[in-house]
Amino acid sequence: MRKILVPVDASESARHAALHAAALANDNPAIQLHLLNVQEPLEVRSHAYLSPQETKSIQATDAQAVLQKVMELLDEAGVAYRADWRAGDIAPTVAAYAEEIGCESIVMGTRGLGPVGNLVMGSVATKVVHLVKVPVTLVK
Repeated sequence: MRKILVPVDASESARHAALHAAALANDNPAIQLHLLNVQEPLEVRSHAYLSPQETKSIQATDAQAVLQKVMELLDEAGVAYRADWRAGDIAPTVAAYAEEIGCESIVMGTRGLGPVGNLVMGSVATKVVHLVKVPVTLVK
C-alpha cells in the first residue's frame, strides 16, 4: 500500500492539499492517506504554567478540532484515511512522522508567502522539503 502523508493545519491551503490527496486516492485505491496535525509546544502559545497532562489535553483538543474539518472533507469524498497528531516543532515533526510511517510522498499546503516571505520568515513547507527524502507536493 502506498502511503501519502498530508500534514494539516487550519489553513485553506491545507484543505486544498487534503482534497488534492483525496483525488489521488480516488484514482488509486492502493493509496492510504495519513493526516497529521502538529501542535507547537504550548509555551510558544503562552501557556507555560500548565502540567504535562493539561498541556497534552489542550493539544489533543486543538489537534482534533483541526483534524475534524479535514476528516469531514475526506469523508464526503469517500476516501479512507488515518488521522494522528504530534506535538513539537512542525517541520522536523512532520519529517520524523513521514519516516516513522514509511510514507512514499507528502502532499501539503503552502500559504504562498512568496520568495521574500520565505527568505525572511522561513516556511514550514520549505523546511519539510529539505528535511525529507520523499517527494513533496505543495498545494496552494
